[in-house]
Amino acid sequence: MEEDESPMSKKVKTITACAVCAAALGLGGYALLLNKGSEDVPTVSSITETAEPSTEQSGVLPLGWSDKIGYAPSKDGRTERAKSLLRENKDIVGWLKIDGLQLDYPVVKDPGEIAENDPYYGPEGYIPDAFYLDHDLYRNHDQEGTLYLDYRDDFGSDESMHSENQVIYGHAMWNGNMMGCLRRYRQDFEFYKASPFIQYSSNYKEYDYVIFAFLITSGSYNATDFHYWNMEELDSEEEFNFYIDNCRSRQLLDTGVDVKYGDQLLTLSTCYADEDNSRFLVVARKLREGEVAGDMTTIQHTEAWTKAQQEKEKEAAEHDTPQKND
Repeated sequence: MEEDESPMSKKVKTITACAVCAAALGLGGYALLLNKGSEDVPTVSSITETAEPSTEQSGVLPLGWSDKIGYAPSKDGRTERAKSLLRENKDIVGWLKIDGLQLDYPVVKDPGEIAENDPYYGPEGYIPDAFYLDHDLYRNHDQEGTLYLDYRDDFGSDESMHSENQVIYGHAMWNGNMMGCLRRYRQDFEFYKASPFIQYSSNYKEYDYVIFAFLITSGSYNATDFHYWNMEELDSEEEFNFYIDNCRSRQLLDTGVDVKYGDQLLTLSTCYADEDNSRFLVVARKLREGEVAGDMTTIQHTEAWTKAQQEKEKEAAEHDTPQKND
């Protein structure tokens, strides 16, 4: 357990372990990306779409299970899906899904510190953000664990109380389960165009997010000042900009998606490598008014990115224009 000395964190927590993530080997040159400069980051305009990715899943619940239950609100505000899931586990806080990937799972909220012999969680004691590392949705021991929201985050019925940055943890299993399928973004930059949106629903309402960065960063407190795992409540513009600037400086692909103070963020955290305790993050922001999930033409981009695209389009048009003979 590591003591937090950052003014941007309110409590002590431990960093998600990599023990069973199975993400340490076989990624070769991607370790070099840890030290890439911003000038080396490709832009999304330089890539093209590829064939549809695999959507096979062998997780805790069958793919498409959530669609069969439906999402009609109940009288108390909870959705029918949430009511059904809460019968299985009182920690259920929502659902996470990315089209084109096998990521289609319920999300629990970590209960925080658990004392020994707890009647609900069992005989063992746990520090915060540790129980669901090796327990499934039904609280049985399982090395794949469960996708879980940081114990300090709020994602309930009152949107005004939602944490500015929802941080969700999950193992990077080699078979693609849990967050293992997220490696598709860093292994194939073209995939971003196919699946730039995330559906993250609470027990009360559906929300859509657009991915603006994916990156590799350290998970060790003393190795970096970017302690993303302690940055759920970005209450000030300074804290918010610090978070975004660190994501931008480490991003593997320049998506051009605009992000400003006041946007609600979603961070998916999984393992990258055991030997240096590094993490792979996929970071998104909630869609703004007028933006439509599934339609990137409605997504607001930065002025610099938009201007660069216009220049490229102009150059391409001039290059394709036939030259008249004198």
